[in-house]
Amino acid sequence: MKTIYSPLHAGHGGTMELVAGALVPGFEKPSRAEYIRQRVEDVKLGPILGPEAHDLAAAKRIHRADYIDFLPTVYPAWEASGRSGSALPFTWPTRGLRGDVVPETIEAKLGYYSFDAGAPFVKGTWEAIKSSHEVAMTAARLVKDGEPAAFALCRPPGHHAGDAFMGGYCYINNAAVVAQWFRDQGAARVSILDVDYHHGNGTQQMFYSRGDVQVLNLHGDPMNEYPFFLGHADEKGEGEGEGFNLNYPMPAGTSFEVWSDALDNACRKLADFAPDVVVVSLGVDTFEKDPISQFKLKSSDYPLIGRRIAKLGLPTLFVMEGGYAVEEIGINAVGVLTGFEDK
Repeated sequence: MKTIYSPLHAGHGGTMELVAGALVPGFEKPSRAEYIRQRVEDVKLGPILGPEAHDLAAAKRIHRADYIDFLPTVYPAWEASGRSGSALPFTWPTRGLRGDVVPETIEAKLGYYSFDAGAPFVKGTWEAIKSSHEVAMTAARLVKDGEPAAFALCRPPGHHAGDAFMGGYCYINNAAVVAQWFRDQGAARVSILDVDYHHGNGTQQMFYSRGDVQVLNLHGDPMNEYPFFLGHADEKGEGEGEGFNLNYPMPAGTSFEVWSDALDNACRKLADFAPDVVVVSLGVDTFEKDPISQFKLKSSDYPLIGRRIAKLGLPTLFVMEGGYAVEEIGINAVGVLTGFEDK
């Protein structure tokens, strides 16, 4: 299996995030991608390739153009306002406030285009976002051109980003972008299987009214777990999308035995949908030692996940999402891939 990776991700480093009322060093940090890259090399998964250059046309097919155009302007505007460090919003348009007007100041625009304070910008953030997009697009083309599977080692991740909002460490929703790209390239149906601990709220939001892209999410119960406001089992799509959005919320402490039953059910639903290609939002923050998650999967469980996905027998693109127990992230993420390849 080929891996696509860009060192430009490292420019998005030294970020701060707001947790329980305090600014703390970001859990989403450059070492995450480096541990995974090293593990890919150690197990000889396959060649590691750099991304091809891609413009933002594919991203604008699923994200609003004004949102994508805003992202490269953030840090220059932040610096022009006399600030340094992490650019973060602190005000959001919510119920009873005008959400149809974009104010002029950078802090107001950050609030307008986000749903939380979990997507900070530093000087190298935009270059990392762009490279992450290019990584996903390059890996998608490999699958389109006949590779049975490929791994997009994306950083920053993407599945919390919606059509016109960032949050939860996510800016461009790489899985959603490539799903739309596959459709534009002729795929009749695409399935997105999200196995991250946190619900892929952005992915759900973008495809909720569509019947051509199936979205399946296995995640922590939103009554108690971030991102809180989407991910319930009764959210099944609307209009043409009714029945094509499936959520599997599970409580804190869920074991692999319970989690794998949900995965098996999701895979059966996916097989019934009969997509031309599968996009896996690969989060490994389901791990028992993850610092911001509450499931109890062990490193030995991750190859079993890959084997179950491989049984679908479909072209598969793995897109990296979350996982924050940094020392084990390479073992766990690459474990899924070696399981898929049955190595």
